[in-house]
Amino acid sequence: MNYTAEINVMPLKELLDPQGKAVVSGLKNLGINEAKDVRIGKHITIQIEAENEEQAKTKVDTACKKLLSNPVMEYYEFTMHS
Repeated sequence: MNYTAEINVMPLKELLDPQGKAVVSGLKNLGINEAKDVRIGKHITIQIEAENEEQAKTKVDTACKKLLSNPVMEYYEFTMHS
């Protein structure tokens, strides 16, 4: 069966996000002063074939841990769709 994983990889909340700070500054330059915090991350979509959803989740989790995120600086979360 084919599954689609929607993965979000974001910087850990404890770490400074320089890209996010630059966007906040840019928004202020546009007159949008209400934005107080911006975090920049990655959104990844993977289509994966597996026998069942649990197997698909295991494969996606492995990909996130070993390739798609840096656990020292980032966390990830994902949802699965069939």
